Amino acid sequence: MFSRLRKGWPLAAVLLFCFTPSAFAQRVPAKDKAAADVLVQRMAAAEQRYRDALVLAANGDPKGTTESNEALEDMEDVVDACVKQRGCPMSDLLATWKRLLKAEVDVAGEELDEDPGEDELLEADTALAADIPEAARTARLVGDDNRHAFDRMVQFNPAVQAGIRRWLTDMRPALMTSYENYQAMRHLMWPEFERQGLPEALLFGIMAKESNGRVHAVSRAGAAGPMQFMPATGRRFGLGPDDTGFDSRYDPRSAAMASAAYLNERLRQLNNDMELSLAGYNGGEGRALRVHRASGGTGFWNASVYDQFPAETRDYVPMVIAAAWIYLHPRQYGVTFPKVDAHPAQFKLTRPASIYELTICLGNQGSHNGYMRTLRNLNPRYEADAWIPAGTTLNATTRIAGLYHRHCSGGARADLARALVTADVNMALVRDTPYGNVAVGNVTPLPGAPRAAAAPAAKPKVRSYKVAQGDTLGRIAQRHGCDVKTLARANGLKAPAYSVRQGQQLQLEGCRM
Repeated sequence: MFSRLRKGWPLAAVLLFCFTPSAFAQRVPAKDKAAADVLVQRMAAAEQRYRDALVLAANGDPKGTTESNEALEDMEDVVDACVKQRGCPMSDLLATWKRLLKAEVDVAGEELDEDPGEDELLEADTALAADIPEAARTARLVGDDNRHAFDRMVQFNPAVQAGIRRWLTDMRPALMTSYENYQAMRHLMWPEFERQGLPEALLFGIMAKESNGRVHAVSRAGAAGPMQFMPATGRRFGLGPDDTGFDSRYDPRSAAMASAAYLNERLRQLNNDMELSLAGYNGGEGRALRVHRASGGTGFWNASVYDQFPAETRDYVPMVIAAAWIYLHPRQYGVTFPKVDAHPAQFKLTRPASIYELTICLGNQGSHNGYMRTLRNLNPRYEADAWIPAGTTLNATTRIAGLYHRHCSGGARADLARALVTADVNMALVRDTPYGNVAVGNVTPLPGAPRAAAAPAAKPKVRSYKVAQGDTLGRIAQRHGCDVKTLARANGLKAPAYSVRQGQQLQLEGCRM
């Protein structure tokens, strides 16, 4: 994005600056001086535009790329004009160039203001004041208008430090995966938290701990989606099967909206105690409220409160805070998050394909792990092995869309990917021909001989399917090529929920696959 900065200015400009310094000291006509001043002003404006673009890029705004490139082009035009303009102070222009070379470049997705001192850890408030009402809390967060509001909402203590240690050691791969997954979905999820006055770091921390940013994650208890909603809790906040059978707990935007609403409900109920609200998110809102009332409002880190939560919740709360803290302070811990091309885009399938097939033909240029997870997260309605009809528009990033048109809309790699995803292990088996069989030609009936009555056509056998953990009727129908309503009617399932349970045997009536 900023590669032109490293290529240097045109050689003529550098030579002019290095070998003819006396030219600038000569008397310059007023007309030439005015023209030179205009160029200096243009250079200053382009520099400011470039720096503004860095801020946009750091905030994940795709306009940052366009703005920075255009600003660099303006600078190049100014230098070219300065070479030709008598009296133009090339030294001033090259000083601008030198400042930009010293600046942090290629900072899309990184923090511009992240240069904390060692004492910063000690400056975070121990907790948000217990008596601040919800409206004041939200106003405070919005009024602050910075990324570090979360620091003042939680305690930074040894339990959180231990969580940071875990994220940065054996769980570092999970942290990096969570970051990459989140960046691709950020434009869908973060606005929902922002609208409800909640910090982005909190969203990242919960998502990293709950699902590592995998929208199809399902827990043993039945919690599902990137924010891991249980079915009943999800229904309270508008999540669950729609009229097609798709469970919106898997939709990133819907899940983030519900999560933000749920957290604000907990904060109102628990006197704005963030740790207790997180405990309620994981360990049950009823338990959190009972403990809060019984303790007279004592905070989560008080032993009498802490000990009333199960071990899973006692681990969950500091781990969420730790992930959020690293997200806000990566440089302090030597963390360099991966660069992610997260500019949203769409592409239309020119021929039927599955996400598996697309993953193969896209390759992994620009991504260590390839693009299957990004495609699945941005298109949660489709199973990875389900065939998606031609003409369907899929959500993606600009890089994925470009790779699709280059490699997947047709050609050798697309054909190879199709061959790989349709390969059948049974076709590799060589079966011996049984001994004693005699091959005969076509039988010709003799004139006048009675013909045997044709056997009635066998009725197609209806296959069955055993419901697995995390299945919904919509996902089963998609996987086997069924009409949801026909499948529901054949198995006595009632709209709109079409609820199925793990282990249930379904008759796949009218299914194509």
